[in-house]
Amino acid sequence: MILKSAKLRLHLLASRTHKWLAIIIGAQLLLWFTSGALMSFLPIDRVHGDHLVDRKAVAALPRGVAIAPPSAIVAATDAPIEAISYRMWLGRLVAEVTTAKGTRLFDASTGLMLPAPTARQAESIVRSAWRGGARPEATVERIERASPEYRGTLPAWRVAFNDPDSTRVFVAADTGRIMAVRTGTWRLYDFFWGLHIMDWTNHENFNTPWLLAFAIGGLFLWLGGAVLLYMRWPKRRRRSAGTGA
Repeated sequence: MILKSAKLRLHLLASRTHKWLAIIIGAQLLLWFTSGALMSFLPIDRVHGDHLVDRKAVAALPRGVAIAPPSAIVAATDAPIEAISYRMWLGRLVAEVTTAKGTRLFDASTGLMLPAPTARQAESIVRSAWRGGARPEATVERIERASPEYRGTLPAWRVAFNDPDSTRVFVAADTGRIMAVRTGTWRLYDFFWGLHIMDWTNHENFNTPWLLAFAIGGLFLWLGGAVLLYMRWPKRRRRSAGTGA
């Protein structure tokens, strides 16, 4: 009798736990499945804005151009150099120099430090990489703080186009490199991404208490269902009925 009472209490506990967890966690499971499915339907190149801005194009270095010796660049810096790379930037050969104090551009021919990219130069960089059919109007703004839309290198120039996708292109204010492209497709993807990882503010934290709580709740939901499945298995009921006869 005591054993039957214990089994009954276990059955009721598992049933109630499973029912309430199914109601609470089921809603989030629906959001997980829905957001995952919708994100998988969005082409990742359109999410990244590759159809509007070509960030992968690399201009070949010109031949026969005199390059200043590295010692000239070293002399013009005020911090130990960690790396030097050469690339074309707005039609000129530059040296991108990384130091402990940050990254700056140098004229590769003279070895002199260049001024930080201006708003006009940032717009020129973006327009040279623009792949859209039209040439929409744009406004340029300097960004000093991170936001849900952009959490990359700061400060940066934000080039906002007046196009159907409300395209925003972010250019690093020290190197003049295009760091990010934000479109309507990206914003839709980012919204569902925030729902998927349960970070509704910054859309980047995988370790939120909500995500951990629902993950543990999903484990208990499975355990409750497993107990109920074991106790309600048809073969077990038929075996008990046969024993009683």
